[in-house]
Amino acid sequence: MVTQPSRIEHHPDIVALRARYEQASARPAAQATEGLSLLAGLYLAISPWVIGFNASSTLTVSNLVTGIALAVLAVGFGSVYERTYGMGWVAAAIGVWTIISPWVVAGAPTTTKVILSNIITGAVAVLLGLATTAMGRVRRV
Repeated sequence: MVTQPSRIEHHPDIVALRARYEQASARPAAQATEGLSLLAGLYLAISPWVIGFNASSTLTVSNLVTGIALAVLAVGFGSVYERTYGMGWVAAAIGVWTIISPWVVAGAPTTTKVILSNIITGAVAVLLGLATTAMGRVRRV
């Protein structure tokens, strides 16, 4: 009698972990965090045109690229949470970059509305990234 080797996907520990992450991603708080992360990323990407600083190509490109990256991460959090929750720190890092970018990016406009937009959007991204990471680590008792 020939037995087939068991596949790793069917290991009891893997199955239990997937069920835990599926349960975590089904909670309303997780869904709200994912949705807000997507909205923050989309806003960050379009903020140069909303705020009116699209003439400055350096900060415009920075916000566009990091906004798209944040939105893609949020889609990942929503669709394959068990594989992406550990990347919540990347969303937080994008938020930190968004906060400091008006002073770091060469030629960036330093008007109050540009700075406030980036600080608020960056702070939201940091908080949502940390929340996403924390949700994957919370254990139910």
